[in-house]
Parts: sequence; C-alpha cells; structure tokens
Amino acid sequence: MTYQVILPAAGQGKRMGAGKNKLLLELDGVPVLIHTLKVFERDDACEGVILAINPQDKGEFLRLFKQYNIKKVINISLGGPERQYSIFNALKTVTTNGIILVHDAARPFIKIEQIHRLVKQANVSGAAVIGVPAKDTMKTVKAGWVAATVDRSSLWAVQTPQAFRMSLLWEAYEKAERDQFLGTDDASLVERLNHPIAMVEGDYENIKLTTPEDLYIAEAILKKRQKEK
Repeated sequence: MTYQVILPAAGQGKRMGAGKNKLLLELDGVPVLIHTLKVFERDDACEGVILAINPQDKGEFLRLFKQYNIKKVINISLGGPERQYSIFNALKTVTTNGIILVHDAARPFIKIEQIHRLVKQANVSGAAVIGVPAKDTMKTVKAGWVAATVDRSSLWAVQTPQAFRMSLLWEAYEKAERDQFLGTDDASLVERLNHPIAMVEGDYENIKLTTPEDLYIAEAILKKRQKEK
C-alpha cells in the first residue's frame, strides 16, 4: 500500500523564537526537516514527498537535500499565509489517486510502522488520523473560571500524519475554499463532508516542535532511541 505525503514547511515558527524557519534548527547536528524527511526516505511505501515552502527557504532546502541525499521530494509548491492554504497548493501537484498523507514537518519522530497502520486503515475507511488518549484531567473554562470537568475517556490528542483517499481530501478542500472555512487540521475539513474518520493509536513521542521547550524533549527522545538501537 503506497502513498504520497505533503509536508507543509512554510511556517515562520514565531513561537519558537528562532528568527528563522524552525525546520532549520538542528537536533543532534541535523536539521529538523531532514530528520522528518529521512523517515519517508526509509519507507519503501512512500512514492514521494511534496513540500509547501516559503520561497525564501528554497535555496537552503535544496542545499540540504543534496547534502543529506534526500531523493523523494518530487515537488515543491508555494506556501500560503495559513497552513490550510499551503496544503491546498500542494494538493494541486499530487500525482496519485490513492492515499495521500499530510504530516507536520516539525514532527520528526513518527515511526514507519505507525504510518503503515494509518495507510492501511485509510485504504479501508477513506480517512484516518493518528493520535493518543488524553492523559491530563480536562476542564472547560469560562472567563477564567472552571465551568466543568470533561470526561477524558473519549478525548484524544490528534497528531499527524493524517491519511485520506485523494478524491476525498480534494473534495474537502474544495468545499472549504467555497465556504471560506478555515479548519484546525485536515480531518476537520473532511468532517464537514460527514465522512467517518478512523482513529489509529500512535505514541506520545510523536511530538510537534513548537516552542523552545520542545527541543529539550526532542533531544531526550533522540538519546532514548539511540540507546535502543
């Protein structure tokens, strides 16, 4: 079961406070983007990667692809002011009618076996996301006051990749554009079509690098995985 994957990589990473694209920050001497791309380079089921980028990063990205022997980037599209617009631009360049994944480029710790379970489920159901059960007590808050405690047994923290049949994801994005709807993730657009979305359990290491504190956690995950080899 093969797939193509879109990586939105045009964000400015303002919460990281790095003064540059956070994907160029290094973990163990290697840029975050390369850590993520290498996962898909190793996966024989991956037919290709489409990157949505800020044009000012193109030269540096191309240099890194050559330096680290990245060969599966089959297209580079223009990033937009919002993640959703970047992904829609990338969707227009997809060359498969099968399964398309959308993955945060700042999630370098996704595992290939998790990708395969996700793709397998999407082949059956048309749409599948990966996530983990909520661990903390969850409360609703109104104007700074606790309003209620939420039953966390049905709550999941949704991650990426998210996997869809190409035709379904395209329909969802076209509808969102017509309606001028801006969603929080790809699944939220597909939900508007009333199409069921399967949940595949991942793990808590599949973090998204968003703030400086996340880099410390990422370094710890890298050290743990190096010891496990």
